[in-house]
Amino acid sequence: MELYRDWLRPLIFATDPEWVHGQSLNWLERLGPFEKLVASQCCHQDLRLAQRLWGLDFGNPVGLAAGLDKAGQGIGMWGALGFGWAEVGTVTRHPQPGNPAPRLFRLPEDRAIINRMGFNNPGAVALAQRLQQIKSAVPLGINLGKSKITELALSAADYQFSFECLYPFGDYFVVNVSSPNTPGLRELQQARYLREIFAHLQGVNPAQKPLLVKIAPDLSEDDLSDIVELVLEFKLAGIIATNTTVTRPDLYSHHRQESGGLSGEPLKAPATAVLNTLWRLSEGRIPLVGVGGISTAEDAWERIIHGASLLQLYTGWVYEGPLVVKRILQGLSERCNQYQLGSLTEAIGLAHR
Repeated sequence: MELYRDWLRPLIFATDPEWVHGQSLNWLERLGPFEKLVASQCCHQDLRLAQRLWGLDFGNPVGLAAGLDKAGQGIGMWGALGFGWAEVGTVTRHPQPGNPAPRLFRLPEDRAIINRMGFNNPGAVALAQRLQQIKSAVPLGINLGKSKITELALSAADYQFSFECLYPFGDYFVVNVSSPNTPGLRELQQARYLREIFAHLQGVNPAQKPLLVKIAPDLSEDDLSDIVELVLEFKLAGIIATNTTVTRPDLYSHHRQESGGLSGEPLKAPATAVLNTLWRLSEGRIPLVGVGGISTAEDAWERIIHGASLLQLYTGWVYEGPLVVKRILQGLSERCNQYQLGSLTEAIGLAHR
């Protein structure tokens, strides 16, 4: 029997999901004195899984996706929990409470989550103050969103404020234009808006810190083609594929009709399809981050061979628990043995060759 899946998860899933989420982050803040003990149980070391990308050293390719730690509460512990990197946020220029509760729903029959949180976060200034006090042991990304009160026409300046405010603290930054839970936000995936946002941010990026864009899984191939062209034009560091989906495939849970973004197992196929399309359209020239429905080593391997340089977890971590990163990394080490790889980077895009 497995402690988390067989004993703890049923207890956790019997409790309000947002309350549990908040309590879990509060506990992470208190685990600092036990960091080495946690790391001894949750980490897997294999030099073949490390890579250098954007001038950053990643001890392994599995990172924490944005959304789980919006305010940076767990920054001191994500490395000890096995992650090779972490992304905090989404953070907006203005503090905002997000959408009314209930706004977070587990769909255990579908191994999925629906959320309509609405970028609830303390704001860029508060996050900057926190990051002045604590350092991450792994590369740290900061995911930037548009404030709900900001008009679409003023989005570029809104992103720029957060970018400049948090610039000293992020190893890389992500432009999130793909959450379905802020009215109008996904319209920013149109080329005319993206062009202005990218121009603003790259214009105030003196150290040329890596800048990525996170996109939805619900875009057409024409939309994806426009995004690829803009990423290349503005020399962005990469694309995160993908955010949650607004579609509702065949689901079993009674929560299936809740509005918001769907993540987890049902997102696996569409997120992989978008990854494939981006690799083809960019001819492998753009580093891609695979996220959505990853919870096993096989899921991770499939995303890597279809073009992902790095991976991110959120829902898979909720369902599989704190040892999931270690299990995924152990499985990737086994793939390296199986295919006689000197480095996991040799497998990136293997399915396209």
